[in-house]
Amino acid sequence: MARILALIDGSIYAQSVCDHAGWLASQGQSSIELMHVLGRRDVATASPDLSGNLLMDTRDTLLAELASLDEQKAKLSQRRGRAILDEAKARFAAKGMEVATKLRHGDLIDALQELEPTTDVLVVGKRGEAVDFAKLHLGSNLERIVRSTTRPVLVASRAFKSIERVLVAFDGGPSANMAVAHMAASPLFKGIEVRLLMAGSETAEARRQIEAAAAKLNAAGARAQIEIVAGEPEAVILKAIDSHAINLLVMGAYGHSRIRSLIIGSTTTEMIRSCLIPVMLFR
Repeated sequence: MARILALIDGSIYAQSVCDHAGWLASQGQSSIELMHVLGRRDVATASPDLSGNLLMDTRDTLLAELASLDEQKAKLSQRRGRAILDEAKARFAAKGMEVATKLRHGDLIDALQELEPTTDVLVVGKRGEAVDFAKLHLGSNLERIVRSTTRPVLVASRAFKSIERVLVAFDGGPSANMAVAHMAASPLFKGIEVRLLMAGSETAEARRQIEAAAAKLNAAGARAQIEIVAGEPEAVILKAIDSHAINLLVMGAYGHSRIRSLIIGSTTTEMIRSCLIPVMLFR
């Protein structure tokens, strides 16, 4: 049985993450675990330097009060985290689905690396709890998550919509072929319209690769079509999403290092930022 790990927080994306995870499990062959991670900043504050001109008794009193505040903050963070998980669990229960929950402390990436061997797909929101203050920015942990795992990552859009038409940004590389193999093996994509799109100049090799990918999807029961369009990937993909009313974008993720991405930009980041639909990433 496949295992889906859904990462939720207190943002408005939490409900969408749950709904996208439910879609992945809709064929009844997957289990879902919801995880909320309490980072170090959620449960403790840095100890201040009180070694100045304060008297010893005053300093000790302040340290004791700060320690008490830290303890209260940690308890409140745990209660809030548990409430977030309970609310999400109730959302699944209303649909007749049972899920497991996990409240973790520490670094998110450390938790993911520990759970990765038993996880098949990750689901995460596009933005976190600061969504209303940073509408043009992605969640601070999103790129860290995608770069740290070898599992497919489904980045949930703000609200779930039925998945009826899928666009695969296909370049013939290992990640794109991994995505096609995953889709061919999944019952989710049987009978669904899948459009394989390659951006760039058409060559005999490009045609061979994209036709082979389409044949694999069609053999698995999907309704695959192919298209090779000249132009920059970002522009070509966004136009296709709009023209064909696409519900899900599937693509490879972060083919370059972070430093190179800072210099030349990242197609992955631009697609996630610009698209109003969920994006499924493979590395």
